[in-house]
Amino acid sequence: MQLNVSGHHVEVTDSLRDYVESKVQKTASHFDLVSDVHCILTVEKLRHKAEATVHVNGGTIYADHTEEDMYAAIDGLVDKIERRVRKYKEKLVDHHARDKQKARYA
Repeated sequence: MQLNVSGHHVEVTDSLRDYVESKVQKTASHFDLVSDVHCILTVEKLRHKAEATVHVNGGTIYADHTEEDMYAAIDGLVDKIERRVRKYKEKLVDHHARDKQKARYA
């Protein structure tokens, strides 16, 4: 998995980069679909915004989260990414095919 972290109106420090990397790494370890993540950290007055574009097999997932603290924004972003990747993964599994097999044998 390749991770790119950039900042708008904020300097991305090593601690911020390591925090994003550790959080996203946990998500990627659960789902083998994730191939590339691009994360943008933005500060506008009192709003700290974290947004990410996640490239998965066959698609792209986008999420963003805004908080008063950058670390809280990153946590919220990772939660959204996990939910959306889990939903995408469930869509890939065709649950209707199992129902057809059950009906056929019943």
